[in-house]
Amino acid sequence: MTERNIQELASDLFGGFWPGIQLYYPPVKYSPATSEYEDLNAAGQRFKKHAYKTIANTLIFDLEDGCRQKALSRELLKQELEGLRIKRPDVFIAIRVNPFRTDEYELDIKLLREVGQYVDVVMLAKAGEAYGSPEVRDLSSLLLDINHKITIQPIIEHPRSLKIVSDLMAYSTVKHVVFGIHDFSKAMGINITPENWTDELAYFQNQILFEARIAGKGVIGGVETLIGENVMPEDYVEPDDVRRWLDLHGDHESRTVYRHAVTEAEKGLTGKQVIHPWHIHLCKVAYTPSPTDINLKIRILKAAIEADALLSGAIRFEGEMLDPPMFGKALQTLLRAHALKALNEEDTDFAISILNKLPAQVIRENWPYGSIL
Repeated sequence: MTERNIQELASDLFGGFWPGIQLYYPPVKYSPATSEYEDLNAAGQRFKKHAYKTIANTLIFDLEDGCRQKALSRELLKQELEGLRIKRPDVFIAIRVNPFRTDEYELDIKLLREVGQYVDVVMLAKAGEAYGSPEVRDLSSLLLDINHKITIQPIIEHPRSLKIVSDLMAYSTVKHVVFGIHDFSKAMGINITPENWTDELAYFQNQILFEARIAGKGVIGGVETLIGENVMPEDYVEPDDVRRWLDLHGDHESRTVYRHAVTEAEKGLTGKQVIHPWHIHLCKVAYTPSPTDINLKIRILKAAIEADALLSGAIRFEGEMLDPPMFGKALQTLLRAHALKALNEEDTDFAISILNKLPAQVIRENWPYGSIL
């Protein structure tokens, strides 16, 4: 069996790959240099130059708030999505549609009927605000006829949506929900700042995380608006390298974005949306366990197995006393790395071997996302 087949099998067992770092890619872009929007040809050339080469886990094509030329953008997606799917089968393709039952939403659904075979995710803007959770039910039914593999990511942008978030997550088509921090803070009348929004909206984000954990769903974090002057090299993946670069070359904006991404990752979020390519790798290293961290967690689990303490008992490991809850956290690190496509074949096999040693209830406690049982 090839590494790709093993990864795909493990992905199904573990609940699928996560959205990871999602880049908002403008289909048709405004050019300040010419004071006008691109035509279809120029947008297509930019698409092939940049979209094909992205290092993001997901590309989001926004047809809602971030899109002025909606009709032309739909034409571009008809023209380009097939090529993107062929060139980059490893990248999730997401389309952010307009609010439910609006005129633009109906046009978005018409587009999906034409290009749905190339789409992985439909993001529903302002989910549940007008008609409640039946919005997701009806969209799920539509997508079943278009492409049964498409999942839905409801965007929580209003307190009405937060109030019914558990209902929105009840559908099998929903694997992750998005916290739309800017619209949400506007609806709440909360003044958030680019530097401290993670603290200013922590109460509401924690509510979503609480419900998501119970439902076995993921949560995608907020969009950063700060854009600095420097970009971190893509070969910096270890925490020490990242900290060194931030200390020597990072600006205020980079340090802030990285700090926010680390905060979200530590809370267990499954993805983060970004609006600038410079944010992709910076947030990726915050969200993804490093090779050193993966190796450490494997050594912990091997020590637990050797001492027959995986389910009960305690061991001393490098000066620290560890017991089953700590072993569970070590396993979570491996499963998180796999969900973000950062675990190799050998380590994936090891993670599966650990799962085979655990009772069903313990698996559910450690990893609520998958269909392992």
